[in-house]
Amino acid sequence: MGIQGTAAMGPAAGRNTSATAAVVLGALGLFTSFAVVGGVLGLAGLCTGAFGLRGAGRRDGGVAVGRARAVIGLVLSFAAVAVSVLAAVLFVWYANRTQECYRPDDLHQYVECVRRNLGSR
Repeated sequence: MGIQGTAAMGPAAGRNTSATAAVVLGALGLFTSFAVVGGVLGLAGLCTGAFGLRGAGRRDGGVAVGRARAVIGLVLSFAAVAVSVLAAVLFVWYANRTQECYRPDDLHQYVECVRRNLGSR
C-alpha cells in the first residue's frame, strides 16, 4: 500500500505550479530589476501570480493550495516592476544630466564633467 497510496495521490495533488512560478519569477525579477530586465520578469510574475491566486481558490481537502505562495509571488513581482521603473527613471535622469560628458578623452575628464553637471546649481 505504501507505493500504491502515494501513486494514487499523484504528483499534482496539492500543488499550485503557477504560484511557485510567480515566486521564482518575482525573485528573479527583483534580483535583476536594477538592470531593468527585472521589470519584464516582474510582469510575467504578476500574470502567473494572478493565475496562481485564482487556482488557489479551488480547495483540495478544505485547504487553499498555494495561496500564500501566490501572494508572495505577486508582492515580489510588483516590487520588481517598481524597482525596474525607478531604475529606468534614474538612468534617464542621469543620462540627461550628464549628456555632454560622454565624449571625454580620459576617465578623469569624465569624472570631472559628471561632478560639474550633478553638482548643485
